[in-house]
Amino acid sequence: MELHRCYYSWFLLSALFITVAFCDPDGFLSLSCGENTTYVDSSNITWTPDGAYISAGDVATVHFQEGSSPSTLPVRFFPDSLLRKCYKLPVKNVSSLVLVRTQFVYKNYDGLNKPPAFSVSLGRAITTTVNLSNTDPWIEEFIWTVDKDIVSLCFHSLTNSGFPVISSLELRPLPQGAYIDALGDFPNKMLRKCYRVNCGYNWSLRYPIDLYDRIWDADEDFSPFHVSSGFDIQANFNMSVLKESPPAAVLQTGRVLARRNDMTYNFPIDHQGDYHIVLYFAGILPVSPSFDILINGYIVQSNYTVNRWEVSSLFFTMKGIDSLNITLKTVHYYPIINALEVYEILEIPLETSTTTVSALQVIQQSTGLHLDWEDDPCSPKSWEHIECEGNLVTSLELSDVDLRSISPTFGDLLDLKSLDLHNTSLAGEIQNIGSLQHLKKLNLSFNQLTAFGSELEDLINLQVLDLHNNSLQGTVPDSVGELKDLHLLNLENNKLQGPLPQALNRESLQVLSSGNLCLSFTMSLCNDFSKNPTIETPQVTVFTPTKRKSHKRLAIILGAVGVAIVALFLIFISVFLYMRRRKSGDTYASRTAAEMKNWNAAKVFSYKEIKAATNNFKEVIGRGSFGSVYLGKLPDGKQVAVKVRFDKTQLGADSFINEVSLLSHISHSNLVSLEGFCHESKQQILVYEYLPGGSLADNLYGAMSKKLTLSWVRRLKIAVDAAKGLDYLHNGTEPRIIHRDVKSSNILLDADMNAKVSDFGLSKQVTQSDATHVSTVVKGTAGYLDPEYYSTRQLTEKSDIYSFGVVLLELICGREPLSHSGSPDSFNLVLWAKPYLQAGAFEIVDESIKGTFDTESMRRAALIASRSVERDALRRPSIAEVLAELKDAYSIQLSYLASEGLAN
Repeated sequence: MELHRCYYSWFLLSALFITVAFCDPDGFLSLSCGENTTYVDSSNITWTPDGAYISAGDVATVHFQEGSSPSTLPVRFFPDSLLRKCYKLPVKNVSSLVLVRTQFVYKNYDGLNKPPAFSVSLGRAITTTVNLSNTDPWIEEFIWTVDKDIVSLCFHSLTNSGFPVISSLELRPLPQGAYIDALGDFPNKMLRKCYRVNCGYNWSLRYPIDLYDRIWDADEDFSPFHVSSGFDIQANFNMSVLKESPPAAVLQTGRVLARRNDMTYNFPIDHQGDYHIVLYFAGILPVSPSFDILINGYIVQSNYTVNRWEVSSLFFTMKGIDSLNITLKTVHYYPIINALEVYEILEIPLETSTTTVSALQVIQQSTGLHLDWEDDPCSPKSWEHIECEGNLVTSLELSDVDLRSISPTFGDLLDLKSLDLHNTSLAGEIQNIGSLQHLKKLNLSFNQLTAFGSELEDLINLQVLDLHNNSLQGTVPDSVGELKDLHLLNLENNKLQGPLPQALNRESLQVLSSGNLCLSFTMSLCNDFSKNPTIETPQVTVFTPTKRKSHKRLAIILGAVGVAIVALFLIFISVFLYMRRRKSGDTYASRTAAEMKNWNAAKVFSYKEIKAATNNFKEVIGRGSFGSVYLGKLPDGKQVAVKVRFDKTQLGADSFINEVSLLSHISHSNLVSLEGFCHESKQQILVYEYLPGGSLADNLYGAMSKKLTLSWVRRLKIAVDAAKGLDYLHNGTEPRIIHRDVKSSNILLDADMNAKVSDFGLSKQVTQSDATHVSTVVKGTAGYLDPEYYSTRQLTEKSDIYSFGVVLLELICGREPLSHSGSPDSFNLVLWAKPYLQAGAFEIVDESIKGTFDTESMRRAALIASRSVERDALRRPSIAEVLAELKDAYSIQLSYLASEGLAN
């Protein structure tokens, strides 16, 4: 629609351009990409080389004509760009909201005259596709809510579209609370600038007029520029009502409708999507006009009045639009608009779980290779060797690397559906995969594996199992036949022998078994029966030497009959043992169920009661390798946490029985109590007391941390509570109990922030005779796992001490045990923090508690944490020593707060 003749008023802005010495503003980061020296521009903004923020790419100089003068500009381009190439931008303590502005320039710097096209991502989201054949230079702006210390800006090549290239990158803090209408309740969204218009002004404005260095474009590109002046301008508006804090100079100009009924801005839009629109109004006229506001022909605000000498703003979100026009329609006097902004709302993909990311980082480290695994494994694009579904890592392929063993870390990749570790030098037995309940394809071929292990039976969804070209020995275990979804089993070229489980002999399953000593469903089909060391070839003795031919024929017949008899006998024995084992297992399960009901658990629930309590499993409040946790309410109104195991898994069953057994016989105020359990035929469910404060991990890094910062004294109280719980396990019970999975996510908080240790599924009872150690399969979580326990497989109470020491470091430093951001030397919390804390260097203490703690209190806690994570278990303190030191640190901090007159 034609924009009718308008006129505007504007305030004299020249005073703002008086030459003064501006300081480079706090939080501004201005990178000249490809530059090697620092310089200061005409606005007194300091531009620095980008080399410290990226390690990839080559540099070049662009030569181009600007007006009548030749100009040059440095650029950075990325010729080897199959992988994402990322700038790491520090945003910690800058602001809760930042503007990121990029400029991409080609100008035929390479002489090929082929402008590139490529994708750009910020954090986990692909934000735009740059096509420099359409526009050169190309400028993008994004508004991003800070949720990490570092944000990655990355470039992704498109097929046959040239190399990504960039000339400048700017980071600017924005005012607190700005654009909250678009971002406030949506942490998974960011804004991409489409338009920012200074209405009624014919030059663009930016810093220092806009203290946040937003660029306000003139509106002459969007409307006829027939304007006039002569209105009284009020310079002293109350700007505090506008959280976006637009500069006063922008509000002191405006476009005003004259002699017509409506005024329309038409804005081209790249593609269909959701858009956020901000309109700014200032009463610079001697009247107070009223008007309707229409967007794409629909009234979004009727009879809106702009009062004289007042400023105001309106916000609108338009969903699924592919065009945009904004119309002001006269009601009383002439409409006015002073400025406007239009942003595309971009969805940020969900973050991959920290457990998964930490596990992958540990796996990368174990390969000895640099796989370019940085930031999030699934977004904006999957890492190499990995495939994702949403934010879940569902496939991992690591062939042809030197792994040697499947470490416990692989067990943390709970969402895997496909795992390919062929030709990775694996040896020994198959292990540490039992928790991968969703696994459908497992390829361990071309290794040196010698045994099946005991965990394959837990992979209840497995469809393809490829074990060919290994050194597997003995017989194929019956448990493999119980994998009901298996449709391909490749056992070729191993050292297996004996009968295959009859459960594998089904039409839906293809079994490949050639290249073994003797492997078949029927022993008589073995190609070389005599080579089977477990069955001797029958010897037939002939007593009468007469009638040689008939005697020879008789011997052959008797030999064949003997072979058949032996084969049938062996098959009978195998079936008998299988049925006996199965019956024994069923009897064991029944006996276990009966025994559990005689334990001292508070209540045995029926499955019907569980469904009623959870409202048919409606609200999930947690998830782990055991299963999912649901919020429930008992008939008396008491809230509970209901933990439901994955069906048919032996790993979960063992964990379930272990936890019920332990919690039925112990009780302590700092251990999560068991309300009851359900153990019907196919259901194994635990019911605990519900702790509304969430986990310690959630309060340090998760959603809870955004609502409340844990003070130092509160952190010490949580540490003391957890230590009391562990002290009871180590010293208050007989046999003693080693928790084996101490971590911040297993320390839960009640409504009063009292801490309780939870999750005893991996716990191990230790009798007095086993006081030194117990040899066991390694279990635990990456980042918390005792390195001595991992290497020796000898479990002691000191393994819990190491894990708890890591938790103490988390409380002190406010960061996770394994970080996938920052420099390589800070990746592992223990290796990074321990030298600082031992030296009393507290600069690594969590920023949110700096200046609030007593130095002696921190020193006590830091030293006991450092001692707890000693690599040599003998040098670690007992839990009683840890508890005593933490109590002292807590008392010192309380005294400090009292002396300072501060609240706890």
